This record gives sequence, C-alpha cells and structure tokens, in this order.
Amino acid sequence: MRPQRPSGGQGGRLEVVPAAGGSRVRLRGDWTLPHYTALAHAVAGLKERPAPERLELDQLGALDTAGAALIVRLVGPEQAQSLARSAPQLAAERRSLLAAVAEATAHTGTGTAPPRLPRLRRTLSALGRRVETGAEEVAAGLAFMGVVVATFAAGALRPQRWRLAALSHQLQRTAAAAVPIVALLTFAVGAVVAMLGATVLGRFGAAVFTVDLVAYAFLREFAVVLTAVLLAGRSASAFTAEIGAMKANEELDAMRAQGFNPLEMLVAPRVLALVIALPLLSFVAVICGLAGGATVIVPLVDLPPSRFVALIGEVAPSHYLAGLVKAPLFAFVIAVIGCREGLKSGANAQSVGAHTTSAVVQSIFWVIILDAAAALFFVEVGW
Repeated sequence: MRPQRPSGGQGGRLEVVPAAGGSRVRLRGDWTLPHYTALAHAVAGLKERPAPERLELDQLGALDTAGAALIVRLVGPEQAQSLARSAPQLAAERRSLLAAVAEATAHTGTGTAPPRLPRLRRTLSALGRRVETGAEEVAAGLAFMGVVVATFAAGALRPQRWRLAALSHQLQRTAAAAVPIVALLTFAVGAVVAMLGATVLGRFGAAVFTVDLVAYAFLREFAVVLTAVLLAGRSASAFTAEIGAMKANEELDAMRAQGFNPLEMLVAPRVLALVIALPLLSFVAVICGLAGGATVIVPLVDLPPSRFVALIGEVAPSHYLAGLVKAPLFAFVIAVIGCREGLKSGANAQSVGAHTTSAVVQSIFWVIILDAAAALFFVEVGW
C-alpha cells in the first residue's frame, strides 16, 4: 500500500487516463471546500463521458464533506459506498466520511433540483393544498366542537363537577366588562345609520321610515353581529393567549398529571360564559343602537320621542328573535375557536401570538359566514 501524501495546500484536480476497455480517473490535490467550484466544473464535464472503470485515490490530498460529495456525484452513491469499504489507500476516517456522504445522498437523491412545473400547474397545486388544509382544519374544528359538547353532556350528568367560581369569573370578564365598549360602539353605529337613512329617504319625502330602517337593522343584524365581532377580538384572543401561555408553562401537563381534565377546568367555563354573555350583550346593543338612532332621528326628522317609541313598538317581535337566536351559536363558535387555538399553540411566545391572531381572524370569518347563512335561511322560512 502506497502511503497517502500530504495535501501541501495544492488545489484538487482530475486526470483521465485512457485504458483498454475503459478509462481511469486519478484524483490529485485537495478536494476541499475552497476548491469546490473548480472541481464541480471538472466533475460536471466528466459526467458527460462514460463512467470511469477505476478511480485512483493515491494522489488525493485533503478531503472534507464538500469533496466527498463531489466524489459521490462522480461515481454514484452505490460505487462510492463500495469504494469506502475497499479503498486501502484512504485512511479510516476518510472512508467513514465518504460512506456517510454516499448514504445520505442515496436517501435524498442525487441533489438535483426537481423539474419546474408550469405556472398553471403550480398555481392549481398550491390551491389544492390550501383547500385540503382548509378542509382538514374544518374537520378538526368540528371534532373539537363534538368533544366540547360531550364534555357538557358529561357535566350535565355530574353537576357537582361544574366550576361555578370559574364560570362567574369568566362572566364578569366577558359580559360585565364588555358592556361599555358594546354600548358605545352600537350607539355610534345607530346614529350613523339613522343619519344616512334620514338623508337618503328624506329626498323622497319618506324620512319617517328611518325609524323602521334603524329598528330592522339592529333587531335582525347589527346588534348581534357587531357584538359578536367585538367579542371575537376581545374574548377569543384572551382565551387563546391565556390557554396558550398555560401550555407554554406546562400548566396543562401538570393538570393532567394530577388527574384534572383541561376541557372541564378551562374550556367549559369559558364556552358557557360566552354563550350566556353574548345574548345579554346583544340586548344591550339593541337598546343602545336604537338610542343612537333616536338621538339623530328625533331632531333631524322633527319626530316626537313618544312617536319614535310607538313606531319601534310596532315592529314584530319575530325580528328581534331572528337576531337573538343567532347569538348563542356565534358565542359557541367564537369560544371554541379561541380555546382550540390556545390548545394548539406551541411552547413559545411567537406561537402563542400567531395562534391568537388566527383565533381572531377565524372567529370573525365564521361569524360573517354563519350570519349570511342564517339570513338566507330566515328569508326562505319567511322570518
């Protein structure tokens, strides 16, 4: 066995030696990262010729991972693994390096980039992946809703397991603390709707019908939708951040280790509190929205306050029920999304923030979708 020569800092190169029945390739100098570009061009040029019959490594100097990858590219992963097993001119550590690179290349392919698909196929493929991901997310959300409903059913059979203190605390946070912002927002929106209605309808001599516009708008849609959107940004984000922080601090694991169910301890009180709070806040929104409308309509249309109240009283109660019946559904969806995103978050602040944003966006999205579906349903049934 010829001794391996030191590198001497010489740049690596290839030499092709013609031989009967094939060719031999002799490797010289350092096959290392500083010489990678020149060696890669040499290997690419040699790949266009027939495969070499033998690889001579007697003149090989230094060798690192980059050089080993070029040797694997030259002879292929299988031949490189065989060479690593039966190359006495290589030291043991270099045979191990060559074998490791050859095995990794065999698992990951040759390293060449996959063919680039046409733009239309790439667009359709990305759209298909998004649709598939969305469908899986909806299915997982529905499954989580089923688990929450099962938790409530189990709690109904064992009322002693309800955490009334936690429920009272969540009611105070989601209902009582939200009354000022709900009242202020709906009062302002009611005043704006009344002003627009009086301006437009006044051109046709029908300004008095602004009362009906404000009443129908708030009884059927604005009160419950505005309240749901506010709670989606206020409560859903709070649920996600709180549960996500507890998961990051491993408090959920501690609960499970002590035999407590996080769904009963954390999710159920928040969902039930929001289901109770949203209808109550929707009633506050209706009163404040009508009050905002009256603030504009009474002086602008020259309508006595008693007449305004009388016109409101002529609106059928079914319009109020059409809006109120949607409130528990919106509340349930908002609370479930907020709690689920908190349980999905990772053990770091970035993940908690991302899932908090996702909870708000999803909650508002599904509130609008469900409201549109409910509006179509009520039109069909004649409400």
